[in-house]
Amino acid sequence: MQHTSAKYSWWSREHRPFTSAELVVDGIVHVLGLIVAIAAGSILLTFAIIETAPEAVPALAIYVGSLIAVLGVSMAYNLWPVSPIKMWLARFDQAAIFLFIAGSYTPFLAVIGGTTTGIVMSTFVWGASLIGVALKLIVPERFGRLAIVLYLAIGWSGILVFQSLAQTLPGSTMMLLVAGGVTYSLGIIFHLWEKLKFQNALWHVFVVTGASLHLWAVIDCMVVNRL
Repeated sequence: MQHTSAKYSWWSREHRPFTSAELVVDGIVHVLGLIVAIAAGSILLTFAIIETAPEAVPALAIYVGSLIAVLGVSMAYNLWPVSPIKMWLARFDQAAIFLFIAGSYTPFLAVIGGTTTGIVMSTFVWGASLIGVALKLIVPERFGRLAIVLYLAIGWSGILVFQSLAQTLPGSTMMLLVAGGVTYSLGIIFHLWEKLKFQNALWHVFVVTGASLHLWAVIDCMVVNRL
């Protein structure tokens, strides 16, 4: 029994299984997040293709796809019962976060894509994220807490090009980007606070809120300020 718990500890939550109520609330949070992502993402792509940003459609498609993927995989992993399938879903869940971070940067870096700063930053973000994906798919049981540091480091690496982005993006977009980053970061408190009841649902509330703020930032930049 001890051997089984050790084997499953990094992905199964057997040390404190979630109650039915916690799973239901977490499921609702994920479903709402997916509805917002699909609906708002579709509106974003439609306006971009038809009128405001046809040149940015590939970058926007990568972003919307990564957003829907990370929420969908997260919901599958968190609601799936303990089994070998859940173990694989855990790998994909953690790997998808790295892809989503890179995907979230892509529309904004596309705006400064023709510059040296944009090229270097895009290379760094996608390179670091793909390394993270590989680590999570190959050795997911290692670097557990370090992965959180990597998520934050890549996520906040935009500070390095803050001035370039601030000179190019609308002020309202920058405010939404910062607000989303702060929301994600605060949510990690609940991600780590495993003894708190509903901590996983609360963590995902912050994730969905942060993702919604960044989604609105993309819409603000690529649609609202171009109409």
